[in-house]
Amino acid sequence: MAYHLLQRDQRGAERLAHALSHALETIRHCEKCNSFTEVEVCDLCLSPKRDAHVLCVVETPADMMMMEQAHCYRGMYFVLMGRLSPLDGIGPREIHLDRLVRRATDGIVQEVILATNFTVEGEATAHYISELLTPRGIKVTRIARGLPVGGELEHVDSGTLAQAVLERRNVA
Repeated sequence: MAYHLLQRDQRGAERLAHALSHALETIRHCEKCNSFTEVEVCDLCLSPKRDAHVLCVVETPADMMMMEQAHCYRGMYFVLMGRLSPLDGIGPREIHLDRLVRRATDGIVQEVILATNFTVEGEATAHYISELLTPRGIKVTRIARGLPVGGELEHVDSGTLAQAVLERRNVA
């Protein structure tokens, strides 16, 4: 991209540089959900249409946007801005778990949905958060995993299939 802009679109490069500079000056973290915003509290957190009793924990703002695009969730969010990864020096402080605990125990939140990725680090993060919140009387749930919609068993990896069988549910 850099080569293209330098060779063929120097005005575009200037616009991009200005936009990035402006973003660095104006974008900050929302006081409630920790996502990116230009104001103290983002529009999503201020919306009266959201269910404040349910808090979904995601790793990144992109994960939050995917949840929103799926139109399957109407609660609030907390964005970790990462996941636990001791080998990379990322511990509970770096992903703001103290802020998450304060938010989850504010007397309003009744359920925390853990929607971290199904990677080793994402699973460890979900487990750690569950261990923090469950003793405080907060209901903690985890998003399900399994077969993709429209997927065929013969094309699914064995780990996904095994997890789908383990997490099966009643039909009736």
